[in-house]
Amino acid sequence: MKEPRNKWKLTRYITWPRTLAQLPSSSLQLWKLGGVWTMSFRVDCMVSETMGNKSPLYMVTWRCTRKCVGNCLYCSYSPPKRPEDAEVNTKLGYKIVDEIYDFGAPWFGISGGEPLVREDIFDVIEYAKRTGFEVSLITSGFAFDERRLNLLAKHEVHTAVSIDGTRESNDKIRGKGAYDKALFALKKLSENGLLDCIVTTMTKYNIKDMAHPAQVAAEHHARMVVYHNLVPVGRASTNMPDLAPTPEEYESAFNEIYDLQVAYAGKLKVNVYAPFYARIVRQKNPVDFWDWYRNGFLGKCSIGGNYMGITENGDYRACGFHEAHRIGNVKDKKLTTAWTDLQNSELHQKLRDKSNIKGKCGACEYREICGGCRTRAEFYTGDLFESDPACAYVPKVLRGE
Repeated sequence: MKEPRNKWKLTRYITWPRTLAQLPSSSLQLWKLGGVWTMSFRVDCMVSETMGNKSPLYMVTWRCTRKCVGNCLYCSYSPPKRPEDAEVNTKLGYKIVDEIYDFGAPWFGISGGEPLVREDIFDVIEYAKRTGFEVSLITSGFAFDERRLNLLAKHEVHTAVSIDGTRESNDKIRGKGAYDKALFALKKLSENGLLDCIVTTMTKYNIKDMAHPAQVAAEHHARMVVYHNLVPVGRASTNMPDLAPTPEEYESAFNEIYDLQVAYAGKLKVNVYAPFYARIVRQKNPVDFWDWYRNGFLGKCSIGGNYMGITENGDYRACGFHEAHRIGNVKDKKLTTAWTDLQNSELHQKLRDKSNIKGKCGACEYREICGGCRTRAEFYTGDLFESDPACAYVPKVLRGE
């Protein structure tokens, strides 16, 4: 096991930690949204003294399994089809922790599938905590029970719960009884001070229920509510005609979410994983936009080299949804090397330069703050650089302005 890190160096602004008590040193930072001042924190970004330089990412997430006891209609993961896609064993799970440690990221994220069904997940979590990480995990609540709750509490795991709207809309997507299981889990997590955020994926079934997840998150003292636009990968790719909101439905929902963001400012952080939400905020609040965009927005498209995740088989990848464009494997490549390879990749350099984007997205005056979802564009057009068809906005140049 690595020596636990206990000395940190000043690097950059972040907004992730939920309390000042978790931070080795910090100072308040204020940014304004809709006339309301919101507090975030300027933090000494917890980079190991052994690194000698800062980490480019605050968190690296390991998709530890594709297994799940649920059967959600939009699930982006399907069972592995090749031997090389099989989950890494516990020893390699520890190696993943070590690689993230050497990379310098202070947070270790865990996703799935359903992480709580992986038999050794708490062994890996314990190893990560002893190494010095803060640990974040997302669960559907399907596999949640008292034993797992106690282990999450023992290791102080910041836990997110997926809820897709009201009971009616959630259970259309996730199956009958799923809402009540998720609600039970988040109540127990809240009682134990572990509830980090509520996560909602936007579909036709819940597109008019955006207020409900925020209400639940606020009632149970979550730090944040996060809305994901629907990305057509895995099971979702075969169900898109039935699941995908129209561009006009997205437009209406994102405007509603902006109003929620203003209403809950200072009480609950509201965020959106969708590149074109940046355009909505820019239109509604141009004065305070840049503070929010730089310090508060999580939805920027990352495939150009601003993200690195690790899959259940140990592959490195540059997008949390796109299953192609892998950058090596933890078995024979260090994460630091994979990151360097990603930055130097011709494809990802081209993706980073948004002047390469085609069609409506390429002509849009909001291209540099948005650019659309490249994974969704490729699904519908076969081209990573084509326009994202989920956006309703028509650029000024195409309107003759």
